[in-house]
Parts: sequence; structure tokens; C-alpha cells
Amino acid sequence: MEVLILNGNEVQGLLSMEEVIEYVEKAFKEKGENRVQMPPKIYLYFERYKGDLRAMPAYLNSLDIAGIKIVNSHPNNKGKGLPTVMAVIELVDPKSGSPLAIMDGTLITSFRTGASSAVATKYLANEEAHILGIVGAGAQALPQISAISKVRKIEEIRIFDIDRRASDGLALQLKESGIDSVIIDEDPRILAENSDIISTLTPSREPILFDGWVKEGTHVNAIGADAPGKQELDPNILKKSKIIVDDLEQTVHSGEINVPISQGILLKEEIYGELGEIVAGKKLGRTSKSEITVFDSTGLAILDVITAYYIYRKAVEKGIGKTLQLIIP
Repeated sequence: MEVLILNGNEVQGLLSMEEVIEYVEKAFKEKGENRVQMPPKIYLYFERYKGDLRAMPAYLNSLDIAGIKIVNSHPNNKGKGLPTVMAVIELVDPKSGSPLAIMDGTLITSFRTGASSAVATKYLANEEAHILGIVGAGAQALPQISAISKVRKIEEIRIFDIDRRASDGLALQLKESGIDSVIIDEDPRILAENSDIISTLTPSREPILFDGWVKEGTHVNAIGADAPGKQELDPNILKKSKIIVDDLEQTVHSGEINVPISQGILLKEEIYGELGEIVAGKKLGRTSKSEITVFDSTGLAILDVITAYYIYRKAVEKGIGKTLQLIIP
């Protein structure tokens, strides 16, 4: 029983942001049509190391794609020369349960996170939105910019990070890639007041953006809050916004809405719906130019598994990777 093994370099060579956006949109539609199985993330907390480990299984029923991702989040790795997030994805054959592939999921996680923001932006941002604000200049910043630029004509990028060196580094990378219109903001308020689309990408446990800063018509991708206790937005922003989540159960537990809901500031009934419902045509996305929309993204296993499956297919077609006799029949 041979299993295909793909390392990070091999996965990277098979990834295309345009294609990942297509995969992710397809997965959201499947979820909106209730054709997926996806239990909420299971967490192990390593409190002494300020990190955690998550298990994320998923099955896309009608596409017959199944697998599981195991991923960590260790913010202190930054000072150790290690990635904050590392992941491994296993694909299984639903017919027999036998493993098909094991691959590095770190870059897949990064790409599908950017792609989910792109899909949300496609359905929720104003058509003429052209200024993108990035709050948090870490590893997810470039995938967000790359993906969102595929669905809106971005003419200006604004950056804020509490570490000015991170902002400078991101700005330099963008300029080296040919993007000249980059502004570094010293104050997140200035960024918010001047952006049409905002992606928040921090591990913060207290609000970074506050009520009154986010102008009418803005779309916000709230990405950083992916565990209980994390939040990046003032709850008063949420109270006046149309809130769309990737998965209601998961976001109530660990998304941007988890803190205000646990404190009774926000009610589950105030959540407009899931992105999959909008992609599937069951609910409308943006309905006016002036409304503020917030996409609460916690990261879904279906996005990892569908992306990994198509990477696996491409690898088989191109003869990339190594096979291993992992299980003795």
C-alpha cells in the first residue's frame, strides 16, 4: 500500500493562487449546500510554550475527498528561526480508509487562508474597492495581498504593524515585486480610515481596530482570531456590521466573534450567515455600498483537504514526490 510523500518544495512548485481560489470557492459552495462533514477543530494547548496543536478532519461528500490536517500555532517560534505555523496533511481514500498522500501543509495553509479572504472579498467588498489595508505584516500578509489582488483591482496597499521593521520588510518585498504604491502607517486608525478593504492578521487578544475608525462601505477580513480569547476588532464594529463567518460553530468557539459572544455583547442571532451560503446563492452578499461587512475566518479543514487533493492529483500526473510502503497489507 504505497503512499505519496510530498515535501514543502514539491508542494510549493504545484501551488497557484488562482487555482487555490477556485478550489476554496468550490469548497465553500459545497459547505453551503450541506455536502461536507467537518467537525470543529480539536485543540491541544501547550501553555508553558505558549502554543497549541490542532487536528482538522474533513470530508467533501459529493467530491469524495477526505483527509485531516494537523497544524500548530507557536507565536514564539519567530525568535527561534522556526515558522509560527507548521502543518502536515494526510489524504485518505474514502472507499477503504487507506492513506493516499502525506504532504507538507504549511504553504497550503497560507495559500488557502489568503484564498478564503479573496472569496469573501469577491462577494462582500464594493466593486470599486481599490485600497487594501494590511494589519500585521507577518507571514500571511503576502498571501492576502496576492489573493485579494486577484478579485479586486488594488491600486494602493497600506501597512501597519507594531514592529516597524516588519512593515518595512513587507513594503520592500512588495516594491521588489513591482508594487510601488505602498504606504506604511504608524497608526492603525489612519490605515482604517483610508482603506476600502482591511485584512487583520495578528495574534492579538485585545482590539486593534476601534469603532469610528472603519468607514462606511469597508469590507474587513478578520483572520487573526483563530483560538479562544483572541480578538482584533472592537465589538462595537461588529455590532454595526454585517457579519459573515466561515463556520458558525467554529467561530463562536474561536473566531473574532468568540469574545463578544462569551461576554454577552453579541448574540449568535446577530450573525448574518456563513460564506458558503452566499457562494451557494442561498443568501445575498453585500446589499448596499454603505454597509460594513466583516468576514470572520477561523480556517476550515475542507479548504486544506480540497487544496491538498488537487495538489496530489497534479503530483501524480507530473510524477512528483516519493512513494513509501507505509502500511503492510
